[in-house]
Amino acid sequence: MNPFIRLHPADDVVIARGQLLGGTPVEGVTARGLIPPGHKIAVRAIAQGEPVRRYNQIIGFASRAIAPGEHVHTHNLDMGPDKGHFERDYAFGADVKPAPAHREASFMGIRRADGRVATRNYIGVLTSVNCSATAARAIADHFSRKTNPAALAAFPNVDGVVALTHGTGCGMDAGGLGMQILERTLTGYATHANFAAVLVVGLGCEANQINAWLATGNLQEGENLRVFNIQDTGGTRKTVEKGIALINEMLPRANVVKREPCSASHITIGLQCGGSDGYSGISANPALGAAVDLLVAHGGTAILSETPEVYGAEHLLTRRAVRREVGEKLVERIRWWEHYTAINEGEMNNNPSPGNKAGGLTTILEKSLGAVAKGGTSNLEAVYEYAEPVTAHGFVYMDTPGYDPVSATGQVAGGANMICFTTGRGSAYGCAPSPSLKLATNSALWQRQEEDMDINCGEIVEGTASIQEMGRRIFELVLATASGEQSKSEKHGYGQNEFVPWQVGAVM
Repeated sequence: MNPFIRLHPADDVVIARGQLLGGTPVEGVTARGLIPPGHKIAVRAIAQGEPVRRYNQIIGFASRAIAPGEHVHTHNLDMGPDKGHFERDYAFGADVKPAPAHREASFMGIRRADGRVATRNYIGVLTSVNCSATAARAIADHFSRKTNPAALAAFPNVDGVVALTHGTGCGMDAGGLGMQILERTLTGYATHANFAAVLVVGLGCEANQINAWLATGNLQEGENLRVFNIQDTGGTRKTVEKGIALINEMLPRANVVKREPCSASHITIGLQCGGSDGYSGISANPALGAAVDLLVAHGGTAILSETPEVYGAEHLLTRRAVRREVGEKLVERIRWWEHYTAINEGEMNNNPSPGNKAGGLTTILEKSLGAVAKGGTSNLEAVYEYAEPVTAHGFVYMDTPGYDPVSATGQVAGGANMICFTTGRGSAYGCAPSPSLKLATNSALWQRQEEDMDINCGEIVEGTASIQEMGRRIFELVLATASGEQSKSEKHGYGQNEFVPWQVGAVM
């Protein structure tokens, strides 16, 4: 097996399959010094200022002359003098292809009375404001199967009671973008299929008034959506007691469910990558993309997000847009992010993180080109803003930050009932009420952190599995997990602390 991986004939670099010692022959050149696993090696002389290609796409510009066989990384590669603002051919719709032949697969889902299909069956405790978070957690803690197993002993079909609290809801413009995002997020969770019932606890004097939120979200209080405030109830103790009593009323109804065969078209996956490395765009991301293409062929939906992590690769998505306006909306969101980072005295290349760089990723352009591979090759059907309800089927895009908990929170608010999360450095993450699958990009990570990983895509790097074969395995694991099989993160109890709505705007 070659000690390196070439991704495209026109590339200026190849990727070290494992650690390479100086003197190792690499495509007719000799490695100069130690090359870490997943890092890049120049296969030709590159002059200062020249673009450098990987995936046959520009990942940056040589900040100094690079010799053949030299390690290519932050010491000699950057975004160029224009910080990545070079011309891109958006070619709207140029790569749109006919719809794939429809396939039929099923999973054991939970069908709600209104026709929605769930992959889990939780009761949720949400908060309008940070001030009610402690009370909400106390309510949910009463029903913990670890500390008070008797509370849910009679309700085996309920997956649990979870408190999803946040750090905002006041000290903000009541009509501003930040409040709009928070209201959309809470509405998405309050109406999520994976919640059989929801309790919302407020303080009473906050900017995010519960009654105003109900009106904005076209929601009405009923037996499966109960709301109240600490100040109206008479304090923390009475609030906790009232919350426990209300959930005790909800539990018998929530327990009357059974899993039944449901079409895979009811699965909506939020696509995430965190702790990426030089192998992410080679193994786990394209394998997840292959699984996405399978899901789309079965009528399901996949949501690609993390706009700062498609920056520099958005032209690959606009080519797949089914309508010009879909592609133009994605470009508009890119421009919004350029402005957003500028007014906050940052730049798009603040990402990759130190961990990403240690794993071999040098610029946001390189990271993004690997990240978009999670979206497979299917047509781009729609573009949504953060936490908007996803109504289209197929491959879609949602504008979110790159920070994983914030991004996934928006996807779940939009309707994702599954998360698939690729990682090369070893992100530990889970998500309630939607189960999260972790895909390792390399076998060293799998061996080191198997207790957190659900599948090892490092087999692709080693040549023992193809991308398509691994995509099929991921798709089958999605069906099994949607049917109730627990993910590793669920077994560890992840999910409540990872609810992080996107906070935009001034804190007043």
